[in-house]
Amino acid sequence: MIILDAPYVSDFLKESIQRQNIPVLDTEQARALAGGDLKYVPAQEFAPVNGRVYTNSENALEAVSRLLGHTDIPRQVEACKDKVRFRELTAPLFPDYFFCRATLEELEAMDPARLSFPLVVKPARGFFSLGVHMVEKAAGWPHAIAALREEIADFNANYPADVVDSGSFIVEQAAAGEEYAVDVYWDHDGNAVVLNVLHHIFSSGDDVSDRLYLTSADILNEHLERFSALMQDIGQACGFRDFPAHIELRLDEQGSIIPIEANPLRFAGWCVADMTRMAWGFDPYEYYLNDLRPDWQAILPEREGRIFSMCVADLPASVDRQAITEVDWDGVADLFEDVLELRKIDYREFPVLAFVFAATSRENTMMLDAALRADFARFVK
Repeated sequence: MIILDAPYVSDFLKESIQRQNIPVLDTEQARALAGGDLKYVPAQEFAPVNGRVYTNSENALEAVSRLLGHTDIPRQVEACKDKVRFRELTAPLFPDYFFCRATLEELEAMDPARLSFPLVVKPARGFFSLGVHMVEKAAGWPHAIAALREEIADFNANYPADVVDSGSFIVEQAAAGEEYAVDVYWDHDGNAVVLNVLHHIFSSGDDVSDRLYLTSADILNEHLERFSALMQDIGQACGFRDFPAHIELRLDEQGSIIPIEANPLRFAGWCVADMTRMAWGFDPYEYYLNDLRPDWQAILPEREGRIFSMCVADLPASVDRQAITEVDWDGVADLFEDVLELRKIDYREFPVLAFVFAATSRENTMMLDAALRADFARFVK
């Protein structure tokens, strides 16, 4: 069973659903996003297919809780969405990792002189870097908490509490190292099946944006085995069964891995999970729903020498998006060596021009660095 919700449904996800004849929960939002050609079923007939459910958006989690309360799925969702609960469940795997839950008032009352920095503060429930603040030193603590208070109104206006909870926050030590994201599902026996590994690239130490993600045969060859082992451990700690997730983690220079957060019942958001098909040639939705496993030994040698990327062509807050009359789409595309798909977004609704999926040869990686640092405002008039 599939639940579709805002903000975005890709053509590939719709094609996958049609090809597999997967039932979709019949909602006004789903029909608006995906059209009327899917196999829609009413709420009273809503049930997991082979014990499994997939959502494209965490906006759908309220429906999961409401319609599937008689199953174990809401418990598994909560183990991910409540970041403090996730830390509590996985604490035996990371006994030296500091974290705590706090309200905004408790954050404001904390004495930064008694805290060990650097720290990360973010909503206990949230996604897409919303409300995430890296605080390097005690002097920055009051500014971060003040910014959170200003952001709360936006959270409440734009996202349901099932997606972003602006009343509860987690304070945790800043995990050092490179950031990765893993699309994974756990089968009926709790075995972890990794479908993709993405390297999240940042432009600087204080960058928390979602601008650029990469995957390649080199990345999978280097990290697949140990990331798969970690996913297995996390699944056992949280009791995941017949369950997909998008797990973000940090890997430091000593080889230590710390998960940052777990996003339930979906792979990479905004249908960025489609990147699996572009890079590796298989459908991640089909693999999860039909309990299939990628043959990485056969797949990876055929993709040697290429880097597959997804770049968010975002616009700064200073741009009046309602006043835009023209976009230089050719200019956006020219930032990349081989554009696989340029996914245009309604920039009047969201501060994003497009999601650009591309392939780049090893010798042209400087193009990816340029895209990472590009000011996409120069492509609009």
